[in-house]
Amino acid sequence: MSKNGYDFYLGKCLLPVAPPKLTVSISNANQTVTLINEGEINILKQAGLTDISFECMIPQMKYPFAVYKSGFKGADYFLGCFEALKTSGQPFQFIVCRSRPDGKRLFDTNMKVSMEDYKIIEDAKEGFDLTVQIKLKQWREYGAKTVNISFNMERAKASAEPERETTNSPAPKTQQTYTVAKGDCLWNIAKKFYGNGSKYSVIYNANKSVIGGNPNLIYPGQVLTIPVV
Repeated sequence: MSKNGYDFYLGKCLLPVAPPKLTVSISNANQTVTLINEGEINILKQAGLTDISFECMIPQMKYPFAVYKSGFKGADYFLGCFEALKTSGQPFQFIVCRSRPDGKRLFDTNMKVSMEDYKIIEDAKEGFDLTVQIKLKQWREYGAKTVNISFNMERAKASAEPERETTNSPAPKTQQTYTVAKGDCLWNIAKKFYGNGSKYSVIYNANKSVIGGNPNLIYPGQVLTIPVV
């Protein structure tokens, strides 16, 4: 955990210095219309996608307040991570872990996002260190559904029955165990066993005594219990 109690992850990349400010904008798609003799009404709809923005410091030298998972890395490493997230065309996990000075955990932010934009700022007043402004947008899974239409000729009625969605990774019928390998994360393990990475919390809750307080830190060789869901 970072010195100020905040850890910011963009995919597997841990920011060395937690941003001093995080802005999360939860918009809506409500529609206001005017009815004759009724005036304005508000049609409530599902919330829109969440926008996230923050500004982070990327050091060019090792500072005592900076945090690195496996030793100091220069700015070129983090700029490469940002570029890969932008050009991959794939969503990734945005995670913020929060804790109080006494170590007590606060709420976490964990959502799948896309890298919308990032801006690199070099300021002579900051020496060789860089400032990067990052904008993310929530990503939701989507897909087309197939519908079969059948006709009853006697009653001349049509009924639509959507096909059940199938998955190539059904949940295990009996409880299993899994040994963590290099490069693993709970998201990928949940996707492997359940076909849905967002169920990582099921595995974490069943293995807190093994993993500890941070679900993002697992190590090769750990044996995890995979519950039935």
